[in-house]
Amino acid sequence: MRLKAYIVEDNPTIRKNLIETLEELAGVVTVGTAETENEGTAWLTENSAEWNLAIVDLFLKQGSGLGVLAACRDRPSRQKVVVLSNYATADVRRRCEQLGVDAVFDKSNEIDALVDYCNQQSAIAP
Repeated sequence: MRLKAYIVEDNPTIRKNLIETLEELAGVVTVGTAETENEGTAWLTENSAEWNLAIVDLFLKQGSGLGVLAACRDRPSRQKVVVLSNYATADVRRRCEQLGVDAVFDKSNEIDALVDYCNQQSAIAP
């Protein structure tokens, strides 16, 4: 199954490269994007049947990725939420875990791990 991903990332270059990389290497279909906490939170909660995976940056044009994560906390187990951030410190990873995040990836050196994660999720998705 192809994962339907929603991406919350405010940097247009990173967002474009991420979409292309995940499409090519993991067969991920991007169903939408947001640059702000309000946009991301609204879309993910109002379109809960439309996505399998949310990829969230922590620092956004408005608000924070932490607000998006909190809004997704009570999602069905079939939906996965991951963080992709330049600030994947031990403290940030702990906070994300508290908010129910499924995985945290560092933008600078864990893109391959994110691709692997997406491929694994595609393989086990119903």
